[in-house]
Amino acid sequence: MIRPDLTTDQCLKCNICTSACPVASVSDDFLGPKAVGPQAARYRYPHRPPSVPSLTWCSGCGICSLVCPHGVAVAEINIQAKAEIEKRRKTYLRDYLISRPELLGRLASPIASLANKSLSSRPMRWLLEKSLAISSNAPLPTFASQSLRTRLRSKCVDTPPDPGLESDQMVAFFHGCSSNYYEPDLGILAVTILEQLGQSVIIPPQKCCGLPLQSNGLLTAARRYAQANISWLAPFARRGIPIVGTSTSCTLSLKHDYRVILGLQDDESNIVASSTFDFFEFLTHQLADEIDQLDFKPLIADVIYHPPCQLRSHGIGFPALKILERIPGLQIRLSESDCCGVAGTYGIKQEKSLVAYNVGRTIFEQAKQSEVDFVLSDSETCRWWIAKHTGLPVYHPLEIMAKAMDIV
Repeated sequence: MIRPDLTTDQCLKCNICTSACPVASVSDDFLGPKAVGPQAARYRYPHRPPSVPSLTWCSGCGICSLVCPHGVAVAEINIQAKAEIEKRRKTYLRDYLISRPELLGRLASPIASLANKSLSSRPMRWLLEKSLAISSNAPLPTFASQSLRTRLRSKCVDTPPDPGLESDQMVAFFHGCSSNYYEPDLGILAVTILEQLGQSVIIPPQKCCGLPLQSNGLLTAARRYAQANISWLAPFARRGIPIVGTSTSCTLSLKHDYRVILGLQDDESNIVASSTFDFFEFLTHQLADEIDQLDFKPLIADVIYHPPCQLRSHGIGFPALKILERIPGLQIRLSESDCCGVAGTYGIKQEKSLVAYNVGRTIFEQAKQSEVDFVLSDSETCRWWIAKHTGLPVYHPLEIMAKAMDIV
């Protein structure tokens, strides 16, 4: 785990992180990542508690850590400081609920139709806002009546295949909560693409990646989720089976957050991290020859691609563009916004919703002024947020790839 007292002295107070911070640029309530992060940490660690009002406005997007020229883990320091605040106060019921999408999906899937109808009604949204401070303007995901694991039950395995079996072309799919309970069709497309590229896909046991818990300062619970995932995934990683996910925030958790923020730095955590790939990272790095042989059919469309904050934090560039740019007729322009604003559960909260909207205003206005056909983004919460505030269809890049491959 990062120790603030060991990293803050690298901060030279240049304020590059503050100038890049999307929240500080639209809200005076947030003093900026430097002020509440490394600067404040010099005084508060290890005994003095963090100051509450300004720090809680940090969305955890991670841009501050990306731009720091001296390698200060500003976002990670702030996330840990927010967790200290949670230790000193009672967790709100709202934050308990929105940080557990797996639990909500498991409970609501059997009554998906009723749950979706209820949560889309104005009276229910009004009630949620008044009782739980969940913004009535924030998009809520829809539940699927059948989970991905139910639909692909034959691919679910408890342990890696026997050592004698060939595993060079085997992939362990990390579906996350979104593809399991909310967007199973997306998960099925991902599996289909991998299989058409010659991979044998298996689905290991897994829980929610724990990022929503971490984002809400509930690090103890997030660590339990992380430890469970590591114990299940490590045997697959040891067999040399890559772990591939379609949610860029989930894969970042496996690669980075478990070790750096949650402090899980044992051998199992390290091998899971080194074996994890985001979907298009895996395609471009591991299946480049197979991709080169694809003959994409033309798709005539003008689109915006919005790379999420979490994807930027991977440090892998924008691998989806390398593939999408090969599709004839597809005109792609890059988002002019560094962050869409939602930051997972941040934009769902009533008190943060307007700030989140203002952070994402650039992409909303760009989409409207450009008159594009649709928007692309690798993050589920970004997709839901952008769709809500632009009225445009927003797809995962793999959905367009599948269309160009004539899968859908």
